[in-house]
Amino acid sequence: MNWAARLIGGRFHYGWLTVAVVFLVLLAAAGTRATPSVMMVPLEHQFGWSRATVSLAISVNIALYGLMGPFAAAAMQRFGVRPTLLIALATMAGGVALSSLMTHPWQMVLIWGVMVGGSTGVAALSLSATVVTRWFTTHRGLVMGILTASSATGQLVFLPMLAAIAEHHGWKPVVLVVAGAAAIVLPLVAFLLPERPADMALRPYGEPADAPVASNVTKQNPLAIAFGTLAMASKTRDFWLLFFSFFICGASTNGYVGTHLIAMCGDYGMTEVQGASLLAAMGIFDLFGTTLSGWLSDRFNSRVLLFWYYGLRGLSLMYLPHAFGIDFFGLPLFAVFYGLDWIATVPPTVRLATDVYGKESAPVVFGWVVAGHQLGAAFAALGAGMLRASLGTYTVASMISGGLCLVAAVIVLRINRGERPVAAQAA
Repeated sequence: MNWAARLIGGRFHYGWLTVAVVFLVLLAAAGTRATPSVMMVPLEHQFGWSRATVSLAISVNIALYGLMGPFAAAAMQRFGVRPTLLIALATMAGGVALSSLMTHPWQMVLIWGVMVGGSTGVAALSLSATVVTRWFTTHRGLVMGILTASSATGQLVFLPMLAAIAEHHGWKPVVLVVAGAAAIVLPLVAFLLPERPADMALRPYGEPADAPVASNVTKQNPLAIAFGTLAMASKTRDFWLLFFSFFICGASTNGYVGTHLIAMCGDYGMTEVQGASLLAAMGIFDLFGTTLSGWLSDRFNSRVLLFWYYGLRGLSLMYLPHAFGIDFFGLPLFAVFYGLDWIATVPPTVRLATDVYGKESAPVVFGWVVAGHQLGAAFAALGAGMLRASLGTYTVASMISGGLCLVAAVIVLRINRGERPVAAQAA
């Protein structure tokens, strides 16, 4: 890949090109993860599958997406980012394409739950944390915000288009478009994504020239890395505070709003395209909100930022059931307010994990924290589907989700206020 370095001719640090490639990978993965929410109503109409049945496949997807995080981070340490990511993208594209043949609920659980959930879990936040800690010494919060915002951009790019395709042509063309998008980024990873700055005869961006060169190479088994890091981190209070606050983060975003908002809009007479457009609008605002959050996390106390993020998110979710009854400003106000806060929690959470556990351990620790995020999302995806099936409304689910966010706002104020753990000393 030295040819790519020669091509840019030292005009800017290669780390920024790495960020661009990873941004596109995360964008494709985000579009893939968002697809089942567009397919929910068409599958219900064609096969008679209930929302609870489809929600089961989505919850398995979300859970595996999160559980893969620490193992993906460990595999990247052991085998490298590029080979790990290429295998994941090939599995993702193949699984999505294969789903065009499914006719039974168990097939959706196997393909969208297991195959797609596991592969998208590699192209996730743990990938962002790995790239940020390897390639950047300064501006880490800003870069993490940019990469995290790719999830919002994925919704912006894919959801309205996919919803329009589903409305006019059914759900099968949707999965073929998504599979093609996942396949397109494969050559970008193969030819433009180096393992670390040293491979390009560079230092991480912002690192002093006289700083010692750190090695990220390890021959330890990825399972041993992942579980060893968990054993170390789980003995500290900060890990569980990070884990449970991110559990609530996942429950209130991917699990509830990301999975059920389009179907919720249908309960109030809105079309799938209108619901998807609302999510896309939220994605626009989150693109700005999460990038700004990264910039803020480089400059302000991450605990205080998280307190405001979770508190305001909780209030917006409690407002959501009432938004449908307000003619003009109701849903647009929710889209702006909630969208700015959608995943703004990620940069300060990564910053806290790095501060507590050190540069080397932080990506794997954060992978386990992301597992908590996605377990929360799986819990909310299935729970909200069951509540909707039994009560005929999402109002109770909205109130529960909002209340949990207010709890998280209190929890985060206790992170990184005690003694330094063993991990930080060893890093």
